[in-house]
Amino acid sequence: MKFELETYHRNTSDKELIDDLKKVANFLKKDSVTIDEYNEDGEYHATTLTRRFGSWFIALEKAGLKKTRTLGVTDEQYFQNLKEVWTKLGRQPKYNDMQKPLSKYVAGAYEYRFGTWRKALEKFVEYINQEDVPKIDKEELKSKPIKTHKTKSSISWRLRFIVMRQDGFKCKICGRSPATDPKIILHVDHIIPWSKGGETVPENLQTLCSKCNIGKSNLHN
Repeated sequence: MKFELETYHRNTSDKELIDDLKKVANFLKKDSVTIDEYNEDGEYHATTLTRRFGSWFIALEKAGLKKTRTLGVTDEQYFQNLKEVWTKLGRQPKYNDMQKPLSKYVAGAYEYRFGTWRKALEKFVEYINQEDVPKIDKEELKSKPIKTHKTKSSISWRLRFIVMRQDGFKCKICGRSPATDPKIILHVDHIIPWSKGGETVPENLQTLCSKCNIGKSNLHN
């Protein structure tokens, strides 16, 4: 079999793209088409349509089809899913990364909610940066009496993400990461235990894989 480049669709007309989308809907006997369904049965790739028309939902609208979206999903649920994908990849997710089983929601769902994929990422960063974390000096962390805690013992998922990102989404002890081994589960734990005066701030938190975190807990027991 001869090796060939993929077909270049830059000169394909808007009508041809929309007609192909309609063709897939008719083939599936559905009044809407998801990105995954189109990539499976369409002549082109969904990215070609989203780039041409601005979003997958605009393409559906032009084809006279219903918009596909997940009902009842909050912004925070979208952000938590984005955090999980970001953590598993060890980098900022791209549009085409947002597919099952890696992601619960496709990029098109983020487009529908936030306008564009880029705006979804910007809103996510804005949301993460809203985490109000007190600034505590490292020396203060070591010397401060337990009774004067400035933070709670629980670690919010936003703070967990901040810490994992500063640690490169890798275990600080063994260096393993979900990006190279999907079986790895990352935790965020206190360096100085909260029960011993440690605060819940980035300076006193570290990323550990589940195995190393259990080992660390055993040492403190």
